[in-house]
Amino acid sequence: MTIGFESAIASHVGMIRSNNQDSGFAGSRLFMVADGMGGHAGGDVASALTTRDVASIDTEFFDDPEEAAKALEQRLLEANRMLSRTVTTRTELAGMGTTFCGFLTVGDQLATAHIGDSRLYLYRDGVLTQQSKDHTFVQRLVDSGRITEEEAATHPRRSVLMRVLGDVDSAPEIDTAVLNTRPGDVWLLCSDGLCGYVEDDIIAQILSQRSSLDEAVAQLVDVTLGNGAPDNVTVVLVETVDPAPAEDPGPRFAGSAAKEGGDGVSVDTSPIRRFSKFSGQSRRARKLQPVEESHFEPRVDEYLAELIAETKRQTRKRRLLMLATLVLSIGSLAGLVFVGYQWTQTQYFVGTDGETVIIYQGVRPQIGSLSLNSEAEDTQIPLEELTGYERSQVERTITAGSLEEARNIVVRLSDGEGGDLSDEPRE
Repeated sequence: MTIGFESAIASHVGMIRSNNQDSGFAGSRLFMVADGMGGHAGGDVASALTTRDVASIDTEFFDDPEEAAKALEQRLLEANRMLSRTVTTRTELAGMGTTFCGFLTVGDQLATAHIGDSRLYLYRDGVLTQQSKDHTFVQRLVDSGRITEEEAATHPRRSVLMRVLGDVDSAPEIDTAVLNTRPGDVWLLCSDGLCGYVEDDIIAQILSQRSSLDEAVAQLVDVTLGNGAPDNVTVVLVETVDPAPAEDPGPRFAGSAAKEGGDGVSVDTSPIRRFSKFSGQSRRARKLQPVEESHFEPRVDEYLAELIAETKRQTRKRRLLMLATLVLSIGSLAGLVFVGYQWTQTQYFVGTDGETVIIYQGVRPQIGSLSLNSEAEDTQIPLEELTGYERSQVERTITAGSLEEARNIVVRLSDGEGGDLSDEPRE
C-alpha cells in the first residue's frame, strides 16, 4: 500500500472585514492555516510571514513522525522570534500575532502542531471529530465546567486568545501530536471563520456529498458567505488516498500569504458568491453580528479574575433559580395548607370543656400547638347530667357532618335517649 494525499485550499475575506488576515498553505507534505490578529495593521502581516516562513519545511523529509512534530514546533518558535524582530523595525505592527494549525505527513501518520483557535478536524466513516483544542478563554471556562459549549458560542469574551505566535510571548507553548491516518480519511484545517459560524453537521454533510475536494472547499467557503461571513474564512482539505496521486500540484498559498510573492501558486477565492444549498442552515448563523477582533490576553491574573467573575455570575444565576424555586414551593405549600384548613372548618364535633357539652367547629387533632378547632356553641348542658355511656362518648367527641347534625346530637343528649349518638366516635 502506497499512501498519498490529495488536497484543496481556499480563503475568503468574508462579508464584513476590510482585509484578509488569514493565510493558508497546501504543499506536498505540509498543510496549514494561520489566522492573524492585531487589526488591519498587523494581523495579515503576521499570518503571511508565518505561513511563508514555515512553508519552507515542506521540502524536508522525515522518517519519524515524532521528529517531524518536533521540527515543526521548532520552526514555529523560530517564526515567533522572526515576528518579534519584525516589530522592532516596524513599530506600527506592535502586538501583532497569529494562530497556527497544521501538519506534516510522514507515511501513514500526521505530525501536527497547533496554537490558537484555528482547528483540525477528521472526517472518517461519516463522522466529523475535532482533533485540536482551542487555546481560548471560553475553552478554559468550558474545561473547568463554568459554562457549556452552547454558552461558549455566544460568550462576550469568545474572541480572547490565551496562546498565539507573535509579538506577545517570547516562548509560547505549542501543542504537538502524532495521528494515524488511513485511505478515505479527510482532514480539515480551518480558521474560526468557518468553525465559528457553521455547525459541524453542515460541514459533515458537505464532506459526505462532495464530488471532489475542490468542490467541497468551495462549498464550505460559500456556506459562510450565505450565512453572512462576519470573519475571514480559510479552508484546507486533505484526503488520504491509495494509491498516491501521480502528480504533485505543487505548493499553493491562500489569503494574505498569497499576496506576499515568492514561489508557489497563489489562490484567491474572493469572487465566490454562489451561495450553496447549505447556506443559512446553521442555527448559530441566523443570529450573526459583526464580531470583535480576536486578541491575546496571556496574563494569568486576568484570566483568574475573569474566572472568578464568571463563577460569581453563574452563582448568582443559581441562587436566583433556587430562590425562585423556593418561593414557588412555599407558595404551593401555603396554598395546600390554606385549602386544608378551609376543609377542616367545614367539620364539626360534639365534645366538652370538662364541665358542659360544647359544639366545636373544626377537627380535634392539632398540628403542634396549633389548634384546628374553635367553640361554635356552648349547649349549657352539664356533663354530670349525662349517663355514664353518654358522658364517655362526649369526652371521646362525637363527629358531625354539619352544625345542624351536631345540634341534633345535642338534642338527643338532652332528651336522654342514650345509645350510640354517632357512628364515628373519635379519640
